[in-house]
Amino acid sequence: MFDPFGDYALRGYLRNFENEKDLKIIKIAEHELFRAQLPAVLDFLASLKRIEYADFLEVHRILFSALYPWAGQDRKSILPERSISKGDVYFCHPKDCQRAIEQGLSYAQDKNLMIKNPGFVMGLFAYGHPFLDGNGRTMLLVHSELCFRANFSINWIATGKTAYLAALTREIEDPHAAILDDYLRQFIKEKIPRAQWLESINQLPGLDGVNQVFDDLGQYSDPDVVESYQAFERRRGLILPDKI
Repeated sequence: MFDPFGDYALRGYLRNFENEKDLKIIKIAEHELFRAQLPAVLDFLASLKRIEYADFLEVHRILFSALYPWAGQDRKSILPERSISKGDVYFCHPKDCQRAIEQGLSYAQDKNLMIKNPGFVMGLFAYGHPFLDGNGRTMLLVHSELCFRANFSINWIATGKTAYLAALTREIEDPHAAILDDYLRQFIKEKIPRAQWLESINQLPGLDGVNQVFDDLGQYSDPDVVESYQAFERRRGLILPDKI
């Protein structure tokens, strides 16, 4: 069980407001909140001249604030010294969440780059992994808006969940290989009017989080964790802009 706060037995999964421990119930609640709040998120994104990091956080807050008290707060704010990984894949250090997301947002401002490398942008969002839960839904909505502004859409309904997640994992591991770009390219189509997003996004498989693979936790005070994280960073070989 993913228990970053260490108080699952007392406060339930990720300190949800109901102290609920049944993950199946939690995932149903997340999915229903996502569906209920989707129109508000789409209106919010459409109102923005430029999408910033604070807006990325706000999308998460709108979606999940009825379930989680920490909704809209990133890992730097709530778990600054904990590492999060899935198998051999490490997500970025909490202090770098904002840098990773901002790099993706900045890159996406160039419409030609966005349509050429939509997987690279999504990979940066995934590597940033700013939230304890709800990252996939949040970055999907932001990414869809960025695609729309670049005058195209990705036919997410036609993608395969297993194949997409495999490509996304490999993208995080090696952002230079264009693995997710190659996968998503076959699903690029003319942009879908925002009025149709509600129906198309609600049909996406896997948004209920069933069969979720849990993240592993470690402390950056542990030398072994630090070494594993640094080794993964070296293998990625992508330097975030203000680290250069």
